[in-house]
Amino acid sequence: MSDNKQDAAARREPKGRVGVVTSAKMQKTVVVAVERLVRHAVYRKTIRRTSTFMAHDELGAKAGDRVRIVESRPLSKHKRWRVTEIVERAGDHAAAVGA
Repeated sequence: MSDNKQDAAARREPKGRVGVVTSAKMQKTVVVAVERLVRHAVYRKTIRRTSTFMAHDELGAKAGDRVRIVESRPLSKHKRWRVTEIVERAGDHAAAVGA
C-alpha cells in the first residue's frame, strides 16, 4: 500500500518551466516560449529548440517578461499551464545593464 502512496505523491508534482512571454494580447492568457538545447543525433551539434505554451496569467505579465509556469488541469482547449511568478520584467534587464 505504501508504494501506491509514493507513486501518487510523485504524480502530483507538477512540471515547471521558465520561458519568455511572446504574446499577451488575450485576457488572462499569455503565450510563453520555452527554449531547450538538444544534441543532434548524427552531427552531435547542440541545437536550440523552442516550444510554446499557452498559460493562465493572473499576475499581469507582458510581452518580453521571463516567467515561471507550472502544469495545471485543463483550463480551456489549449491552456494547460499557469504562470506562478514573473522572474524578470522586460525593462528591468535593460535598466540594470545601463545603470
